[in-house]
Amino acid sequence: MESVDNKEEKRSSDSKFNQEIHSKVVRAGKRTYFFDVKSTRNEEYYLTITESKKKFEDNGNFHYEKHKIFLYKEDFEKFTECLQEIIDFINENKLEEVEGEQRTKPVAEDEPVADYSNVEFDDI
Repeated sequence: MESVDNKEEKRSSDSKFNQEIHSKVVRAGKRTYFFDVKSTRNEEYYLTITESKKKFEDNGNFHYEKHKIFLYKEDFEKFTECLQEIIDFINENKLEEVEGEQRTKPVAEDEPVADYSNVEFDDI
């Protein structure tokens, strides 16, 4: 049987695991994003990104729907590069509003056009 002191010591070390080190919150319309730096038992830092959205039920009650991504240090560079590529793509190809209508930015003739019509699940 564990002594009270051992239980307290264990609880203290467990609280260091998964401990929030630093947090930032981004409120974006109906969604809130939480960026939390946490630490593993080995005191390695990792990032959790949580999307939280308030959902209303038919009876008027509500709950928060949450989606969470865990991002570890060894993946930071790849994740950052991919995210920046996607942001650049969106900024370069975003919809332009013309006379109340939205249309896509025209593609230059020398610019390659991706063919997504024959994508297999295994390709993803």
